[in-house]
Amino acid sequence: MKLAEARQQFIASWGAFGTYWGINRTMAQIHALLMVSADPLSQDDIMEQLNISRGNVNMNIRELIDWGLVDRVLIPGERKEYFTAEKDIWKVATQIIKERKKRELDPMLKLLDQLGEVEGDKKDRNVKQFTETISGIRRFSNQADKMLDVFVKADENWFVGSLMKFFK
Repeated sequence: MKLAEARQQFIASWGAFGTYWGINRTMAQIHALLMVSADPLSQDDIMEQLNISRGNVNMNIRELIDWGLVDRVLIPGERKEYFTAEKDIWKVATQIIKERKKRELDPMLKLLDQLGEVEGDKKDRNVKQFTETISGIRRFSNQADKMLDVFVKADENWFVGSLMKFFK
């Protein structure tokens, strides 16, 4: 497979996978393009290579910057803004996990804490069922939160070694 074909296939596939990770296809395709590009790219470069509008590029680049996956790069003598993405997949994965945790799990944990303090007669079947269910979800969510914290703070070699021990 030629490089151009392989790049296109990777960009298209990463874009499709992105929808499973909670981001839109175009955002994931821009991220993929920036990851496999040796040099920083301008908005014009991205528009041309992905055949998308300036507004679409601008909106998705801002979101990728907010996620901490893309950085602006200043090139001396250039008026255009250029962008690059982290190439280390371990750093990419941990950044995505941190952002998803912040945007999804943390608000859910806060809500579960509030719901766990429901008022009512503890002997009432409905109150008891509700509090037991919420308590179980909260315990599970807290364990997931701790596991994600360990993953984010872990060294790649430690994590892979631990994972290999787990599967033996």
